[in-house]
Amino acid sequence: MIKFRTEGYNGPFIENKIACATAANFGLVGNGRLFIMNIGVGPNGIDIERIFDTQDGLFDCSWSENNENQIVTASGDGSIKLWDIALPEFPIRNWREHGREVFSIHWNLIKKDSFVKLLQSISKYEEHNNCVYSTIWSPYNSDVFGSASGDQTVKIWDTKVPRSIQTIRAHSNEILSLDWNKYQENVIVTGSVDHTVKVWDLRNPNYEIVCLRGHEYAIRRVKWSPHKGNIISSVSYDMTMRLWDTMLVNSLLDVHDMHTEFVLGVDFNLYIEGEIATCAWDENVHILHPPCLLPATVL
Repeated sequence: MIKFRTEGYNGPFIENKIACATAANFGLVGNGRLFIMNIGVGPNGIDIERIFDTQDGLFDCSWSENNENQIVTASGDGSIKLWDIALPEFPIRNWREHGREVFSIHWNLIKKDSFVKLLQSISKYEEHNNCVYSTIWSPYNSDVFGSASGDQTVKIWDTKVPRSIQTIRAHSNEILSLDWNKYQENVIVTGSVDHTVKVWDLRNPNYEIVCLRGHEYAIRRVKWSPHKGNIISSVSYDMTMRLWDTMLVNSLLDVHDMHTEFVLGVDFNLYIEGEIATCAWDENVHILHPPCLLPATVL
């Protein structure tokens, strides 16, 4: 396991490059910092390439899908900033539309010149009656995205239609994260304050397909594997990252419990199967290779 400390901060083209959005003082007050790091270099196996500082905490980031040097961040001051890591320390674009913190941002995987945040500059969507914690584009339809809210619902939207096209009352408490399955266009996963991870088929949303239990506190982020359609990762305020296989009766594959504070972020390496990154309020980024995810060796 490789570890890197984002000291003082808590918080898709190149296989060894990773970004981490962070905030001072647990995001309550203070500055933000975007770390761009390279894996496999330096004495500790990870090294900083660039650092970008902001006047407010950063809560999410997303790499551009059409420019390997560009990345967009979501900020506590309600702004969206676009950065180019080949240019000086200032953002190349700055959008200010939100009145409060922006928690989520995701680049469109199909329309590579678009990204979605909690309110989009092209269009504005207002149906949730509580905080919207997460948004995600469909990897199959460039006009469709989902949103997860503190009102306990997931909504599916089509940018060609002014209202949501589907609403799922998915949990008994706030929903903090969702992700879209990369192999099944109608399947999503959600994570909630009610400690559960749920898998849903949008064609039959009355009941979840799978309910994964094991986390002891709220689940902050869920992520489908880009390599296998049955593998999910989830991270939680219980300071763990868990791996699940939805095809198994005993779904829990692995628990990573080396963080010492709330774990807020997780992602799979798109290019290296079995490599996962996590980040937490303990100011650490962990790069993992869980044995349960390593490709099988043919003898």
